[in-house]
Amino acid sequence: MLMSQSDREARLRYMANSFRVLVPGDHVTCAVSGERIPLDRLRYWSVERQEPYASAELSAKAEFATR
Repeated sequence: MLMSQSDREARLRYMANSFRVLVPGDHVTCAVSGERIPLDRLRYWSVERQEPYASAELSAKAEFATR
C-alpha cells in the first residue's frame, strides 16, 4: 500500500535558491511562529540556520534576533 505524504512534516535541506527534500512530506513548520507552511507556499528560509519562515516579516524577525 502506498503511503500518502499529506499531513506529514517534511525535512528539507535549504540552499541559496532552492531546497532539497530529505524526508517527504507536505509541509514544514515556521521556526518563529510555529505556523504550518505547505511546501508549495514556502518562499522564505535561512541557509545559515536551516530554518523555514512563513513570511518575510518573520524571516527578518529571526535575522534580527540572532544579532
